[in-house]
Amino acid sequence: MRKIYRLGLAGAVVASVSLSALIAWPIGQPPTPISLQGNVERGAYLARASGCIACHTDITGGGAPLAGGLRLETPFGSLYSPNLTTDPEHGIGGWTQAQFARAVREGVSPEGYAYYPAFTYPFYANFTDQEIADLWAAFQTVPPVATPSRAPEMQFPVNQRWGLKLWRAAYLEPPRTEPVAGKGEIWNRGRELVEGATHCAACHTGRNFAGARNSDTEHFKGSDSLPGGEKAPAIDHETLIKRGWDVASLAYALRTGITPEGDAFGGTMGEVVLYGTSFLTEADRTAIATYLMDEHEGG
Repeated sequence: MRKIYRLGLAGAVVASVSLSALIAWPIGQPPTPISLQGNVERGAYLARASGCIACHTDITGGGAPLAGGLRLETPFGSLYSPNLTTDPEHGIGGWTQAQFARAVREGVSPEGYAYYPAFTYPFYANFTDQEIADLWAAFQTVPPVATPSRAPEMQFPVNQRWGLKLWRAAYLEPPRTEPVAGKGEIWNRGRELVEGATHCAACHTGRNFAGARNSDTEHFKGSDSLPGGEKAPAIDHETLIKRGWDVASLAYALRTGITPEGDAFGGTMGEVVLYGTSFLTEADRTAIATYLMDEHEGG
């Protein structure tokens, strides 16, 4: 009996030490300064492409641009987009550029905790220092709004942020934005946007029980489990062809929200067009359409 007790005690001690080590385990890379000069116009363009306005503005609630508060209902609880204005207390006005870069590319807060992957930082990991400098310059022009960010309302054990370290170790994948030889400039620009900034796979790829994308088997095959109960259709090559899309009609839809059948995008995709892709250049919309319409595996 005494031996069993000692074994149990030893196991409890090991578990406690392991948990403490996990909680203390740092993630990401230490923030490093970026010396490049940012361009506000380029940064604003990239912010539009990346969906910052749509995700961080409570449009239906009358919220100010980028002041946060948009509710995202997930199978694990509710998340609220944070305030990204220059308010020093409630927004990012007290951040450094290096902290901003770490948050965008690594999903790590200035305090060192992990952001929930509803924030699409996995798609931004390959943003260059110049792109980060441009984004930072653009965000510095946003008027401060003293609206506190609302804390997540997540279920146990997902509400324990240290657990996100395990999630990252198991499921965090790099973006597929590297150019592919022989595919051409337009195709590769489309790949850079689709697999990176515009993060199409975030909505149009199925997810597993842990909320991670099934990228190897369901890339662009659609999803039935978007926040708020919405669904995203498949946008893989075969499905787009079958439904009558081509490069011209897809590029047109990304500008206007109008499909080849004359219908209009609704829900989340309508917002993506209204606050994001409609602001892109015709060349970039054509690049996105070219990449999606091509027969490839998405990798």
